[in-house]
Amino acid sequence: MANRAEDVAERTLGVHDETKWGPLTTEFWVMVILEAAILIAAAISDSLDDIRAWTLVAIVGSAYILSRGVAKAGTDHSARAGGRRRRT
Repeated sequence: MANRAEDVAERTLGVHDETKWGPLTTEFWVMVILEAAILIAAAISDSLDDIRAWTLVAIVGSAYILSRGVAKAGTDHSARAGGRRRRT
């Protein structure tokens, strides 16, 4: 019956993922600032046209999404994973 108490405690406390929620990461805010800087530069500069600026914004956003996918690919997000004690 001791195993049942551990199961209830784990469901109550929850299991935390290794990766953070996107907006809580530094990479997210760097991406937002970089995209804003690109768009501001496009508005101010004559040498950076709209098409090139939006292409750069799309590349930066895609790189961020890809990096988040790689970061989360190595973690197990199942409810029964991580942090469980080994029962003997």
